[in-house]
Amino acid sequence: MNEQQFRDSLLEKGIELSDEQMKQLDTYFSLLVDWNEKMNLTAITEKKEVYLKHFYDSISVAFYHDFRKPLRIVDVGAGAGFPSIPVKICFPQLDVTIVDSLNKRITFLNTLAEALNLSSVSFFHSRAEEFGQNKDHREKYDLVLARAVARLPVLAELCLPLAKVGGKFIAMKGAGAREEVAESKKAVSILGGEIINVDTFLLPEEGSERGIVEINKVKSTPKKYPRKPGTPTKQPL
Repeated sequence: MNEQQFRDSLLEKGIELSDEQMKQLDTYFSLLVDWNEKMNLTAITEKKEVYLKHFYDSISVAFYHDFRKPLRIVDVGAGAGFPSIPVKICFPQLDVTIVDSLNKRITFLNTLAEALNLSSVSFFHSRAEEFGQNKDHREKYDLVLARAVARLPVLAELCLPLAKVGGKFIAMKGAGAREEVAESKKAVSILGGEIINVDTFLLPEEGSERGIVEINKVKSTPKKYPRKPGTPTKQPL
């Protein structure tokens, strides 16, 4: 997917990007490739692949959720900034927080935010389990995002504690999203969530399956969740 195809494909979905926003994405690509030579950020470095599998794929969440209004968002395990930084570029009014367990990635994100002149972005070096117990962040967000971090029963424990009651958690998954939803229903319920929608679509050009799982936060998460670092992965709910 070249830059013009990327821009046209988003326009078909009602997302119109300015020349300035396209420049921001081009700068993002350049920094991603440059920094990737020093540290492992992504295995995808060809420009057409980055625009399709990172930028378009990240922004696809906006096909199913309205990002045009002001929202306080936290992205758990964003790595090199996906999906929240491409979404932030498209919708500049968003307030975005990223939490990641590797400090080198946080250094990259700070450099990226400065180069892109992004405002209302914050980056935290922390394990998601510890971040979810931080009173300054617990149940404070309108929307929690996560893309390709862990299977849904585990991911729900890392993410739902951060969503405020009345807020939402959206998990961006690959193939098999519906199977993960089926195995996560108990965990989601325990954590105060309710699965309301599962959408699937095929990524343009290559045709791989993607899933968007929407979970409403309907009641407060019990205080003992998330459990200690590593426990959700070893002992999923």
